[in-house]
Amino acid sequence: MEKNLRERTKQFAVRVIRLYSALPQKGATFVLGNQILKSGTSVGAHYREAQRAKSNADFISKIEGALQELDETTYWLELLGDAGIVKRVRLNSLHEEANELISIFVTIVKRVKSKGSLKSQRLKATPR
Repeated sequence: MEKNLRERTKQFAVRVIRLYSALPQKGATFVLGNQILKSGTSVGAHYREAQRAKSNADFISKIEGALQELDETTYWLELLGDAGIVKRVRLNSLHEEANELISIFVTIVKRVKSKGSLKSQRLKATPR
C-alpha cells in the first residue's frame, strides 16, 4: 500500500502540474492556477513526510496535512470548473482521484487513532 500511495500521490501531483501548465497565465486564472499547483503538489510531500514520522501523533499530523491539501485542491478544481475556465469533464478524473485519496487517508488516520486508543485501553486494564 505504501508504494502504491507514494506513486499515486506523485502521479496526482504530475496531473496537477499538467493542468496548471495548460491554464492561461493571466488574471484570475493565474491566481487559481498557482493555488492548485501549491496544494496539489503538496499532497505527496506530506505523505512522504508521514513515512518518516517519529510517532503516531506525528504520522497523523502529516496525513491530516495531506488531507487539508487534498480538500483545498478539490476546492480549486471546483472553482476552475464553476467559473468555466476549464470544462468540468476535463476535471472529473482529477477530482475523483482527489476524493479517492481523501477516503484512503481518512481510513488510515482512523485506523492509527483506533490502534492508539486500544493501546491506552490495554494499559488502563493492566493490573499494577
